[in-house]
Amino acid sequence: MLRVSRATAISEDDLMAYVTRLLPCRRALLGLMALALPALLADAVAPRATEPSVPPMRGPLIGQLLIASPEMRDPRFDHAVILVVRHDRDGALGLIINMPAGERPLAELLAAIGEKDAGDAKVPVFLGGPVQPDMVLVLHSAEYRGSHTLDVDGRLAVTGDPQILRDMAAKRGPQKSLLCLGYAGWGPGQLDAEMEHNVWFTAPEDPTLVFDAARDKIWDMAMARRTRDL
Repeated sequence: MLRVSRATAISEDDLMAYVTRLLPCRRALLGLMALALPALLADAVAPRATEPSVPPMRGPLIGQLLIASPEMRDPRFDHAVILVVRHDRDGALGLIINMPAGERPLAELLAAIGEKDAGDAKVPVFLGGPVQPDMVLVLHSAEYRGSHTLDVDGRLAVTGDPQILRDMAAKRGPQKSLLCLGYAGWGPGQLDAEMEHNVWFTAPEDPTLVFDAARDKIWDMAMARRTRDL
């Protein structure tokens, strides 16, 4: 498994420093988002399709929440909650939903792709996982669809296209969203092996929990909904 970092709080100063380090990449950072999701899936698992719009890949844990066991020995997984967006024989991919990293001006993110926005709207930023932390993926409600949107389960979707930032600035974006830096990934059979070793509880996703719940309450709320006991 490509390890998930611990869900620790990040100060505004630290986050600003992190984003500042990424911004020199500018167009390279978010300009590649148009191809980010297909390329990401190709790196994490064997490629399945080459068309721009990636179809959903159904698997046993897609749309489920992975909840770190209280007995998790690795402190970097302490109280982590991960939404699985892909899981099949070639591996798995997920986004951590309880690692908040503050808010950033949407104009700052648009500036990274060479565009200007006079608005003062801010968007929440999350650490989606340690893999490719310079990649921006937006987890969002499924009513929004772009040319590179990956459907998760009909209620949630993931988009890795800078157009979603433009749409958000123009108030044409998704009703609910989390902007994630990086992702969590597993190779073939690795997540299945961890499940066999009782590393994770599972619970069905709930958009209210994913988007609206206080981040410091998500682990407890997910545990209360767990359907798989260890």
